[in-house]
Amino acid sequence: MKNLIAPFLPAPLRKHVAPDWTPKPVVAVVRLAGIIGPTQPIRGGLNLAAVAPALEAAFTMKHVKAVALIVNSPGGSPVQSSLIYKRIRALAKEKSLPVYAFAEDVAASGGYMIACAADEIYADESSVIGSIGVVSAGFGFTGLIEKLGVERRVHTSGESKAMLDPFQPEKPDDVARLKALQEEVHENFKSLVTKARGARLKTDDPEIFSGAFWAGEGAQARGLIDGLADLRSHMRGLYGDTVKLRLVASRAPWWRPGGGMASRFGASFPAIGGGFAAEMGAGLVDGLIAAAEKRSLWSRFGL
Repeated sequence: MKNLIAPFLPAPLRKHVAPDWTPKPVVAVVRLAGIIGPTQPIRGGLNLAAVAPALEAAFTMKHVKAVALIVNSPGGSPVQSSLIYKRIRALAKEKSLPVYAFAEDVAASGGYMIACAADEIYADESSVIGSIGVVSAGFGFTGLIEKLGVERRVHTSGESKAMLDPFQPEKPDDVARLKALQEEVHENFKSLVTKARGARLKTDDPEIFSGAFWAGEGAQARGLIDGLADLRSHMRGLYGDTVKLRLVASRAPWWRPGGGMASRFGASFPAIGGGFAAEMGAGLVDGLIAAAEKRSLWSRFGL
């Protein structure tokens, strides 16, 4: 900002007027943490709808010189991962701003896909990076319902409508169709990573796209990340010690995990309405299943 007074003062007095003021550089910081998936009334989820406001605010922040992403996710929905990736790249191009990603505990699978939206990716020596693959997991309950004397009744219009029903024996054709779908999604993932990392990626390593994952140094050796660094030190190295790191956060509603009472008490609250007792029971079961799913995703990476 120019000093508007100095030009109107006599020359001897001008030297006593403060020089033109230059704003300190700002780096907007957005934290992208958790399981990636569609928003649900109880479970929440890291998805485009949840993070879009924070991303928009970060890229339009006053005096912003760059956007830094803190990524800590074991993955989840490939669709939501892709949507977040595309939004980040679109905003970076629109605002002509560089983007840096910093992995915390893990940036794997969909979490790594999101990190690839950055121009450069950094991690800690012990961060878990990679897992470029597609997985589908579930349970089969055919033996259980037989022991309980339960009869499964399914009526469909369309021969594939009930494929992979966990209460029916697996069919080879259904499994083959799922595998074909996974291969298509995997190819999209590989293409995205290859384009994002370019010549830095050591594509001659057969394990790169196998679903394997590595700690920081192993990931750097394969070109999955650009170096080992923390956000504060690296941003100071690029923009000086006066750089301001401004966290842009999306606040979760009080009734969703991560916000207010739900976070404080670790509870899942069912919708209030008819059949409250049944809703309460369903909410408890849903919460237990959600917790098991999340625990499973994180534990794959030793966390």
